[in-house]
Amino acid sequence: MAALSKSIPHNCYEIGHTWHPSCGVSFVQITGGALEESLKIYAPLYLIAAILRKRKLDYYLHKLLPEILQSASFLTANGALYMAFFCILRRILGKFYSWSPGFGAALPASYVAILIERKSRRGLLTIYMANLATETLFRMGVARGTITTLRNGEVLLFCITAAMYMFFFRCKDGLKGFTFSALRFIVGKEEIPTHSYSPEAAYAKVEQKTQKHEEKPRRMNVIALIRKLVDSVCKHGPRHRCCKHYEDNCISYCIKGFIRMFSVGYLIQCCLRIPSAFRHLFTQPSRLFSLFYNKENFQLGAFLGSFVSIYKGTSCFLRWVRNLDDELHAIIAGFLAGVSMMFYKSTTISMYLASKLVETMYFKGIEAGKVPYFPHADTIIYSISTAICFQAAVMEVQTLRPSYWKFLLRLTKGKNQAERNLHLKCCWFRWQKEEDSRRLYTSNRVPMPANNTH
Repeated sequence: MAALSKSIPHNCYEIGHTWHPSCGVSFVQITGGALEESLKIYAPLYLIAAILRKRKLDYYLHKLLPEILQSASFLTANGALYMAFFCILRRILGKFYSWSPGFGAALPASYVAILIERKSRRGLLTIYMANLATETLFRMGVARGTITTLRNGEVLLFCITAAMYMFFFRCKDGLKGFTFSALRFIVGKEEIPTHSYSPEAAYAKVEQKTQKHEEKPRRMNVIALIRKLVDSVCKHGPRHRCCKHYEDNCISYCIKGFIRMFSVGYLIQCCLRIPSAFRHLFTQPSRLFSLFYNKENFQLGAFLGSFVSIYKGTSCFLRWVRNLDDELHAIIAGFLAGVSMMFYKSTTISMYLASKLVETMYFKGIEAGKVPYFPHADTIIYSISTAICFQAAVMEVQTLRPSYWKFLLRLTKGKNQAERNLHLKCCWFRWQKEEDSRRLYTSNRVPMPANNTH
């Protein structure tokens, strides 16, 4: 269907709402299904977020329900208005064109829907949809042969993105908010140049900790044994004077960073697999063991652990070589640390972080006065990005990210997807047959040039 360029002489029942011939009934059914799924998505999401942020009782009584309903209304409007504009365009134009079932109907629908959502969430939604649209356009180009894929391209993109992120992280006021907090958690506060305490104070804190440990013996557990083993292995290792990890030497610093983030990645992947494992707890008890001994668990752990250890090791190495602590070290260390994505290749992660990096640089340009500010840019970008994704969902679903396609099916309750695909294929073959017949008839009517005889 990617080759459609002319009009499609079929009604919206054959192309769109194949489960019911009435446009009004289909609109009501889509609205009801979308509202139900929206509440299922946003109710637990907002509740968990409120618990993690330790909201007060006043938030639960007065703000939680309105925020859930507002976000659910946004998502419901996006799906319901798309079906409405789908039928409206068919009646206005009299027929379907290649752009009207997807891009044409989704553009006004998504623009109206995003205005319903809270302003604080529009930026996040815009980044997500822009990332998804970029990936979809890339897959369209690959399918048409206009773009050639690069081997391990997602790893190279992540290396470049990580280099820029770590450089901004090391610079003063380079990153703010959640991004800065996330990187500080991953690589540690020791890599921040503007440290809050001096080396003398740090050594004093180390002495106080050792005195406390001597006064009150700790109960030896698995983590304590591992830490003791690492300390014994790296006890006499070197530490440069510019390094701020005063409690450890450089070797121990890198090893501990790997163990810490490997554990975090392993636990994150285990938690993500808990719902599917407990769903089959009684029918297939053996699947519970796969929760802990799964390949993806170790891949994510190796990715995060190696990223931190390579970054810290490269930073310490550059301090030893250059005998100073420079923000430019973060570019080299971040690029080399990006190679760790070989353990956990993900185009989604690479493109999302690249999109966030573009957003960060754009706002930095606005603050510096070098880039103009465009009002309502997030709304326009979201609308265009969503329209591109809907165009792919209607005309060439193989180029759409599978997780987003499943989300669309879930939002619309499926609505006889097999029947819809059958209708689309029949309409496509019928349209192609009519075009071939018309082209053959036109070519036969072209008069042949007469031979000039002298």
